[in-house]
Order: sequence, then structure tokens, then C-alpha cells
Amino acid sequence: MDFAARVLERVGIGRERYDTYVRLESAAGGLFVAFSPTSVTGSVPAIEGLTAERFEELHRSRTGRSAITTSRRFPGLVTAVRTGRARKLPLDCGPDGLPETDVLQAIRVIPAGQLRPLSWIAREASLPPATDLAMVLGVLARNPLVVLVPCHRVTYENGVPCDAAYPSSIGDALRTAEGIDMIEVRRWAHGDGAFLGSDTTRIYCHPTCSHARRITPPHRVVFTNARAAHRAGYRACKSCRPLPT
Repeated sequence: MDFAARVLERVGIGRERYDTYVRLESAAGGLFVAFSPTSVTGSVPAIEGLTAERFEELHRSRTGRSAITTSRRFPGLVTAVRTGRARKLPLDCGPDGLPETDVLQAIRVIPAGQLRPLSWIAREASLPPATDLAMVLGVLARNPLVVLVPCHRVTYENGVPCDAAYPSSIGDALRTAEGIDMIEVRRWAHGDGAFLGSDTTRIYCHPTCSHARRITPPHRVVFTNARAAHRAGYRACKSCRPLPT
């Protein structure tokens, strides 16, 4: 047990009153990560001069619990940060049943190396059809578990990454580390290529879907929306589940 934790234990401060944290290196630079004995409770990129002391203040303000530094890392945390695959890592996203928690859980479903639009997130979170997508964007901006809840994989409807919680340079670094070609992503976004279809399988996908990336150029068909794909006789990919329009 670390010295600070031993002191707190000796003076009778229960473990439920504080979290511990470490500073790790991610594809986008330093990352402060806090955790309880059972789950990860916060992660913030070390940007714009964010010090350990400031991170502790932010964590206490958000959770009501102190955060003390530790040399021990939460099981599986280092691997999750290194690989971008944190779906099995226990995260404290907030109370179940809250729309904000549902949005964060939906974002966790996006596979590493792929992107999904805000409307897809709203559907996966089971939000009412009339939900303003600005609400979803607001959740991204307040993401308390950056990198681990991969909001860098969320885009606007035109395919441009949102990057609401940090500078776009951080989002680009995380996406590039996952093998996403940002030059191609921006080319599709500015060219109105919302979906890619295969003229051999007659299936259409999000451009970064693992199936879409296997479509060779001679067999690639670009669609501006799902309606156009349906009119052409294509069906939605069962893997990336494009949102029908």
C-alpha cells in the first residue's frame, strides 16, 4: 500500500471517500486516470498545463472524492490505454438509467479504428427520435473518461470528427494510433460520401467499418445517405449498423 493510503487508513478515512490515480502515456500524450477499488472513475488528458494538483481538484469537484497518487495501476488499465480497447474495463460512467450515462455507454460500443456519427450514438443510447443531437454533443464535451470512453470515434453527420472534449490534435493522434486515415476521413466528409457500398455483396457500411475497408476500388460505390443506398438495392451492414433514413 502506498504511503498516503496507509496514512489515510491509520486515521480512519474509509476507502469509499477517496480514489487513487496514476499518470500514464497514451497515443495523445499524458493521461491522468483515477480509480476506486472496483472501477475507473475518471481520465483527463494532461493538456494545457494540467498539473497533478489541478487534476485532483477537478476530480474532487466532479465526484466529491479526493484523489491521491499511487504507484499501483488498476488491472487491465495500461493495456486498455495502449490498445484503445477498453470495453471490458469497468468504468464508472454514472448512475444507470440517465441519458448521459446511456450516451457514454453507447460510445463504448464503437470498435477501435472506426467512426460513428452523433445520430448513431443517439440510436444506440435509445434516446427519443426527436432528441436534439446537440444534447449528445454536450455529453461528449463533458466526457469524464476521455480515451477510455472513446469520444474521438464520434463524428458529426457529415463525417467530420467532433472532438468536443479536447483539441482536434489529440483526437487526430488517437485516431491515427488506431489506424484511421484522417486524410481519407476528411476527403469522404467533404465529398459527401456518408456510406460505402460493395457492388458484389450489395451491402453498404460506414466508411471506417472493417468490412468497408475491404472493398476494393473497382467495386466501391459511394452513397450520400442511407436512402440512396436503399433505392439502389443495397442493405445495411449488420456489423456497423448504419442508421436508416
